[in-house]
Amino acid sequence: MGLREALKSRVLTADGAMGTLLYSYGLDYCHEEMNLVKPELIEKIHSEYIAAGADIIQTNTYGANAIKLARYGLESKVVEINEAAIRIAKNAVNNGDQFVLGSIGAIRGVRKSDTTLEEILDAIRVQAEVLIKGELDGLLLETYYDFEELTETLKLLRTMTDLPIIAQVSMQDPGVLSNGLSLNEAFSELEKLGADLVGVNCKLGPYHTIQAFETVDLPKRAFLTAYPNASLLDIEEGRVIYESEVDYFARAAIELTNQGVRLIGGCCGTTPKHIEAVKKQLANRKPIEQKLAKPAKEVLIRDPEPRNTEPLHEKVKRERSVIVELDTPRHLEVDAFVEGAKALYNNGADLIMMADNSLASPRVSNLAMGAILKQHGIRTMPHITCRDRNLIGLQSHLMGLNALGLHDILAVTGDPTKVGDFPGATSVYDVSSMELISLIKQLNEGISFSGKALRKKANFSVAAAFNPNVRVLDRAVSRLEKKIEHGADYFISQPVYTKEKIVDIYEATKHLEVPIYIGIMPLTSFRSAEFLHHEVPGIKLSDEALERMKSCDGDKVREAEEGLAIAKELLDTATKYFNGIYLITPFLRYEMTSQLMDYIKQLDEEVKGVYVNG
Repeated sequence: MGLREALKSRVLTADGAMGTLLYSYGLDYCHEEMNLVKPELIEKIHSEYIAAGADIIQTNTYGANAIKLARYGLESKVVEINEAAIRIAKNAVNNGDQFVLGSIGAIRGVRKSDTTLEEILDAIRVQAEVLIKGELDGLLLETYYDFEELTETLKLLRTMTDLPIIAQVSMQDPGVLSNGLSLNEAFSELEKLGADLVGVNCKLGPYHTIQAFETVDLPKRAFLTAYPNASLLDIEEGRVIYESEVDYFARAAIELTNQGVRLIGGCCGTTPKHIEAVKKQLANRKPIEQKLAKPAKEVLIRDPEPRNTEPLHEKVKRERSVIVELDTPRHLEVDAFVEGAKALYNNGADLIMMADNSLASPRVSNLAMGAILKQHGIRTMPHITCRDRNLIGLQSHLMGLNALGLHDILAVTGDPTKVGDFPGATSVYDVSSMELISLIKQLNEGISFSGKALRKKANFSVAAAFNPNVRVLDRAVSRLEKKIEHGADYFISQPVYTKEKIVDIYEATKHLEVPIYIGIMPLTSFRSAEFLHHEVPGIKLSDEALERMKSCDGDKVREAEEGLAIAKELLDTATKYFNGIYLITPFLRYEMTSQLMDYIKQLDEEVKGVYVNG
């Protein structure tokens, strides 16, 4: 009898965690490599689950694809590792009544990673070919947080095999995926794409897993599966632990069958003892044929209040717009910063931009300074980096910005901590800048990073960084196009120091509908010019600019004058090709930036005069 037939009349029990047991043996390296290094241990774990009563076991191949194995230098052993896993699992069954599933784990996980979907599918295709050739009883797709990855993987596998396929999602919050899709809607979509069983695994313990299934209808054709964690995880003396009594887990299995689940296993923290208890509870239990699901609780998501300022990406499409950067202080005296911000804003800056601990050195929080400047009627744009905050901190920070009415933000990766004042500090980077842009736009839909409704839509206008100071400009433009796909509203460039580069940027980006602000930063001295050129990532000066600054080295007045002269010459070109100008204020010397703003006004007046007289 095949797996599909067995599930028509029975509730089946699957195995529990593999990684948890390997971890308990002190093996926290590549678990899939154990198929080659310690095959007897993997077979022992399979056998323990079978002895506990598991009707189904899965191969030790969760991460046995080239992308995940590459972390350990094992990408060339995909076939060997998967073949060994199949052999071990079949030896453990040894002609018994158990079904063997080929495990295929998600690659993106909670965060998407930089790996493209095409690369993911190529890796899965190679792994799946081995598993299918191994004549298993089905395939298990597990721990998929990214629904796009799961649906595309399912589509691929359905072109490769008629084997039963189990498609399992993972949720941050009960009943909803990270993209805001309800669990019921997700199951319906997976069933349409050919999944034979649809379900959930990982992240949530029994209580929240049951809660998630309460709003799920019985599928028309597919069956429901659930592989909860033993409990919510805890950390004890640096080790991950799951505290759960096996009887509690087994009683939860009964409730899961009441919700229509026909295949119950365990994920993180579960052991053969959990599965043994589940098997005893489910003995002779028949699956339910009808169910009245609870209606999902609808959460009204309000539209945001109308903004009292026009988004810059709309203004700059039709007229001149100037953004001025003024870094917040490294010390606790903020009066000079506020004074400079007032002067620049009153001189016509559309807003004051504030970096987020630039060069990985701590400064007064740009959120705090943004709130202070707002009290003075000044519009601001804080940067937000991926470096300093995990996903929890990023969402909390963004929610705070929205609550304060600071709706203009620049999403950047952030300089690594090694370049800053605390080289031993941790760089977080839970997400890339592109992923951060997508998540911010998700907040604009009223959906949290975990998929939960936020009751109200945020109202962010999102700028993205552009570094044109690279050898191959086309590659940088390709990154812009990807950022547009992720939701970037406009771009702000690193400072440019040649007229030719400005023209090159225009030619390379004129096909984009998303506007660009060109960065101009006046030089203050030859020493700072050399520092910028040789040490600051993303900034390169021309030989001419360096020579001109060197010619007045040591004379502070002449250096400042020459720095302004170079900047004005760059503005002569930049204002002809771009409406958006981004002025970076060096060392809080806002009077230099103010002079450049006056010069931009002069250039615009001259153009108007020519137009009127022409």
